[in-house]
Amino acid sequence: MCYSFLTLQTTLDTTRINHQIRAKEVRVIGPEAENYGVMQLSDALQKAEELGMDLIEISPNANPPVAKIIEYGKFHYEQEKKRREMKSKSHATETKNVQVKIGTGEHDLALKAKKAAEWLEEGHRVKIDLFLWGRYKYMEFEFLKGRLERFLKLIPYTYKLADNIAKSPKGLSVVIERETKK
Repeated sequence: MCYSFLTLQTTLDTTRINHQIRAKEVRVIGPEAENYGVMQLSDALQKAEELGMDLIEISPNANPPVAKIIEYGKFHYEQEKKRREMKSKSHATETKNVQVKIGTGEHDLALKAKKAAEWLEEGHRVKIDLFLWGRYKYMEFEFLKGRLERFLKLIPYTYKLADNIAKSPKGLSVVIERETKK
């Protein structure tokens, strides 16, 4: 049998192989995906041994459970490959924050806009806060909104507004995200 040196690794994994399978009969799939049908466990183990491979329980909740004849190392490699591929495709998006003030200089605004564009390119959402303090809190909303829109025009990346410009505890804020390609 092929699995003797992999016994320790199997106990860490939830997959049952060979004599660890508890069902009396299993639906057996061959190494080239051929269907051997429902067999007694002893017959399935004998068939796997004849081929010099392992019997691996793939779907334990099916009735009867599905087992595949394959080398455990190859099976483990394929499972790991699928897991890595799914992990690479999933991308956790964060909401990054940019804070600007009314008196922020043009050069600083350009740097912050460039950083926001980088985050958008990575796929993150960006929350932009126009920070207001003291008497600035009581300025006209349209004037403040114009300041925030001026900053938005500096961002060198195509985006869409996820939320409209609104008052927040800090002042005004807006959330932008990458525009999806159609």
